[in-house]
Amino acid sequence: MTAPPGRRERKKAATRQKIADTALRLFLERGYDPVGIRDVAAEADVAVTTVFSHFASKEALVFAQDENFEHRLVQAVTVEPLIPALRHEISAMVRHCAARDRVPLRRMIGSSPALRDYENAMLLRYAESLATAITAEVDRSPTACRAIARFVIDAYAIARDATEPEAALEETFRMIEAAWDALDFG
Repeated sequence: MTAPPGRRERKKAATRQKIADTALRLFLERGYDPVGIRDVAAEADVAVTTVFSHFASKEALVFAQDENFEHRLVQAVTVEPLIPALRHEISAMVRHCAARDRVPLRRMIGSSPALRDYENAMLLRYAESLATAITAEVDRSPTACRAIARFVIDAYAIARDATEPEAALEETFRMIEAAWDALDFG
């Protein structure tokens, strides 16, 4: 059993969340490009170095849940059966990112080349982490695991942007399940 986080860890997490919330509010109020790291630090009442100790870049401030999503995807690989476990995690990600209150954020990301590039790189990183985890867990070729991981991450992007996210997820995961089942590695 994991011990609950200590005071220091809770304080760090609270500071990180405060910075992320402040940045997102400022970006949505003023626009992404006009707001600088100094603005975020001042508004959050922390030093610029504190912002950078929690977030590697300005773009990372927009994707504060990034590490949590990646961790959950990798952890889902240990659950049987694999594809339904991944579908469950992708569905949770889609619900989070496609929620009505996230529309202004999605619009901001869509209008910023820097944020789109960051998100694309982030999704590629998810796919690589997921492929590594799948390869370590199952008896399939690394190529097959990498392809399935990419399909799973693409399912997220397709469903997140779809008019009917759940229907898009259902259709895409039927194809992923069929591809996984079709792999013959007896």
